[in-house]
Amino acid sequence: MARSWAKELACRGITVNVVAPAATETPMLKHPTRADVVPKLPPIGRFIRPEEVAASVAFLLSADAGAITGQQLVICSGSSLRTRRSRAACQFDPATLYSSCPDSGRRRDMIRHAALLSGLIAFACSAPAGAEVTRFNVLDRTTSALDGRSFGPAGQVEKITASATIALDPANPRNAVIADLDRAPRNADGKVEATSDVIILRPAHPNGILLFEVPNRGRRLISAWFDNSSIPGSVRLDQADDAGRGFLLSQGYTLVWAGWQADAPTGTGMLRIQVPVVAGITGPVREEWSFGDTTSPHRATLSYPVADRASAQLSVRARADDQRQTPPELEFTFVDDTTVEITRPPGLIPDALYELTYTARDPKVTGVGLAAIRDVTAFLRREGGPANPLAADGQSGISRAIGLGISQSGRVLRDVLYFGMNEDEAGRLVFEAMMPIIPGARRSFTNDRFAEPGRNPGPEFDRLYPVLRFPFTYAVTEDAYTGRRDGLLLRCGLTNSCPRIMQIDSEFEFWGSEASLLVTDTRGRNLEPPPEVRLYMVAGSPHGNVASAVVTHRPTCTLPLNPVYGGPAFRALLTDLRAWITEDVPPPASRYPTLAQNTLVAAGDVYPVPIPGLGYRAQYARAEAIEQAAPLPKVRGEYPLYLPRAGADGNALAGVRLPLLAAARATYTGWNAIAGADGAQTLCTQMGGTLAFAGTRAERLAAGDPRPSIEELYPTPDAYVAAVKAATARMVDDRLLLPEDAADAVVAAQAGTLARLAP
Repeated sequence: MARSWAKELACRGITVNVVAPAATETPMLKHPTRADVVPKLPPIGRFIRPEEVAASVAFLLSADAGAITGQQLVICSGSSLRTRRSRAACQFDPATLYSSCPDSGRRRDMIRHAALLSGLIAFACSAPAGAEVTRFNVLDRTTSALDGRSFGPAGQVEKITASATIALDPANPRNAVIADLDRAPRNADGKVEATSDVIILRPAHPNGILLFEVPNRGRRLISAWFDNSSIPGSVRLDQADDAGRGFLLSQGYTLVWAGWQADAPTGTGMLRIQVPVVAGITGPVREEWSFGDTTSPHRATLSYPVADRASAQLSVRARADDQRQTPPELEFTFVDDTTVEITRPPGLIPDALYELTYTARDPKVTGVGLAAIRDVTAFLRREGGPANPLAADGQSGISRAIGLGISQSGRVLRDVLYFGMNEDEAGRLVFEAMMPIIPGARRSFTNDRFAEPGRNPGPEFDRLYPVLRFPFTYAVTEDAYTGRRDGLLLRCGLTNSCPRIMQIDSEFEFWGSEASLLVTDTRGRNLEPPPEVRLYMVAGSPHGNVASAVVTHRPTCTLPLNPVYGGPAFRALLTDLRAWITEDVPPPASRYPTLAQNTLVAAGDVYPVPIPGLGYRAQYARAEAIEQAAPLPKVRGEYPLYLPRAGADGNALAGVRLPLLAAARATYTGWNAIAGADGAQTLCTQMGGTLAFAGTRAERLAAGDPRPSIEELYPTPDAYVAAVKAATARMVDDRLLLPEDAADAVVAAQAGTLARLAP
């Protein structure tokens, strides 16, 4: 078993070895219940001492043993020299640890206890502590931030602005997964350094939980998503109103952000990281731009400096599904090694795609950004000395940590998990829980040579960048195209460092981010999530909205835009997650479309009957198996995808159905087709649609609309309010809505604003 694991994990820098001791001097050996079973002394005349087992395990965890893997170290005090039977008795099969474990949580406990009691198993990243924050410079400290606003019992808030320097040891297997780290410049201690921008908001009376939001393109979004703030206010988090309703801070969370994205935009409030550059390396790079206007010529910035200008080739196409074209009017010139000027051919739409391939040089070690998330969090929660601005009296004041990411940063959080970075340099847990929000089945383009973390693949743009890549699921599955077995929890499962996970997706993620791959294998068969994972879909929601969203119209999309805001669901589920890690109270069962529940269906079966005015043409982003080749990626195949099944009112049956959906006055879709385009994947990126119900039965019959009318559903305004009250009561009972949000929904229903159909 150890050899199989070792073979599979060797390429990731993880060693797998078994330590197999015989009778060891432990309290168990001398327990009165064992009086009738007297162990025989081995040939050396004494039993094994625990410190000897520990020393053997420590050696296998050390850098000196970094090349030892797939082996069994037998510690038998000579017992194995006696007979064949004695040798068998001295051996240990780690598979027996799993034989009676009903779930992975029990398995983790058994592995942990086995290691503590007798050092039986040692499969680990074999290296001494190497990754750490070496400098934490506080640049500004405001004791009464957010204009001195107080957040109930949590009090006023302190804001800390800082920079953190991390130093990574390339020889440490915990860092070996970082692309090109071994080639990066090093400091005098042989470490690779990077410097991250850090911002902290801490209430006067914190709850002991560090909530780390992975910045989205340098921005802080959490207040807009959880606290009804605006996007500019959430990015700024400087004025009193920027914290919105103040839910997070009033709960006592210590909010932390640290820059991780090397190509993040610059500007006020943006968080970045300075990473090393590996000079002298060249390789293929592909750029894609959609300018959204008709300016010509148009200048564009390259992701990396060009190494060979003669290698550059430019093409254009109106839509992603169209063939690449090189019309004679399409021209480009290099302004310098990082800037091109493109002369655009006449007659193309403003959103046409321009694609440039070239040989680039000097890649950034962008994967260091994943380590920054790990190490800044570990430093703030573990360091008790004066270097940590949160620490007092030798304690950090942090007992637990939650990692949270939204959209791009949710995908990055899945990469932190996949690459085994939920344990710090000492092998201690970083995050007790992770909450990736709207990542779908995707990860990020961060830990690669010539990576472009800022790419935003969608149905129409940036489609071929490698963010949808196996493994998609948390459980270990097999890739139908390569035969490789992998899973997001594989690495952390081997080191007992898996967090509890609560992934929340919008309905759009099924149409635009291949979310059904979370609950199927790569051949399209039903797959249940592991016990430590909960999956939730906010039914009827687009990729994202602000709290003030109402139905609006965009000429480029066929349907009015979807206004659903997920904040009430996020607040309730974060509350559930907190109880899960602090009180061990299981959260609500997953609310996610699945094949097993018949709430996930083929694209042609989404709507039971056609709905006039909806214009559904089964358009969605395909799950393409892409090979990253030069000069252009190659599509090798397609993974099967499924979509949320709708009920008679056109709304998704599964998921967290917020009050405006549970007592619906319209159909809210997770998709919205591009107007005038009929390609298989031509969707308005990240948008959903809205189609109101007919007012009366006569109107719906005249239109041939199969959905119930407002008149039939709610004969009077009071009947509508009663339906909302019933729906909110169920959600509160199910712990999917907080009582205060339930009350707000009833007030909005009474005011006629809950459905968000105005103007």
